[in-house]
Amino acid sequence: MADDNAADISDDARKIDALIEVMARLRAPEGGCPWDLEQNFRTIAPYTVEEAYEVADAIERGDMAALKDELGDLLFQAVFHAQMAKEEGLFSFGDVAQGIAQKMIRRHPHVFGEATMRTAEEQTDAWEAQKAKERADKGHESLLADVPAGLPGLTRAVKLQKRAARVGFDWTNAKDVLGKIAEETEELTEAVASADRDHIEEEYGDLLFVLANLSRHLDIDPESALRRANEKFIRRFRHIEKTFAAKGADLNDASLDEMEALWVEAKEMDKKAGA
Repeated sequence: MADDNAADISDDARKIDALIEVMARLRAPEGGCPWDLEQNFRTIAPYTVEEAYEVADAIERGDMAALKDELGDLLFQAVFHAQMAKEEGLFSFGDVAQGIAQKMIRRHPHVFGEATMRTAEEQTDAWEAQKAKERADKGHESLLADVPAGLPGLTRAVKLQKRAARVGFDWTNAKDVLGKIAEETEELTEAVASADRDHIEEEYGDLLFVLANLSRHLDIDPESALRRANEKFIRRFRHIEKTFAAKGADLNDASLDEMEALWVEAKEMDKKAGA
């Protein structure tokens, strides 16, 4: 019976209609998947975010086969949300596709309209101006109104800062930001001495926010920089684990000095490998 159901799906699975049909079948009240039927926008949202991260991870690793698979998973998330919206009479996948196509045409008049060709910098400025107009048309009173709250903290911080910088609320250069980092570090030190947990968290957040601003002035993606640091930590800690395992020793019995020596060794290995 399952094979018969599968055969009913469009023969050309390369078309988006086939995926939409699969999703509709999964959500069908009669014969659908119980798990899929139980889901709603809120329960699916974490999976959507996770799939976006897995796309980024595949790109970071240069794994194009994985990227193809992960893009499919991410596309399925869009189809899932659109199917639930269609069931509630809100919109369909076609409406989503039409909306983004119209938005791209509207934001690229130098390609689809009469505007002259732009440099990449000019296009960025024009893009932001168009987005500002769209925010105003939607009734948003603040430059910061539509920066998504669900973004990773560092990414959201950078976006908020970019918005404010458009009206001149910004430091002149990275050196000025470094001075602010020193100031925030001192305030965090004082907060730690006070042992006030709420105050410590506040000052720590201020420091992270300024560090995000520094990344912007240095033209560095803070999330990418942190991912790189995470991978470096994993690589060096694995050297410690492997060294102890090769000796048949238990890492739990190792002293901090022993582990630190192996960490320095791993660091030197990284330098030689250019990592």
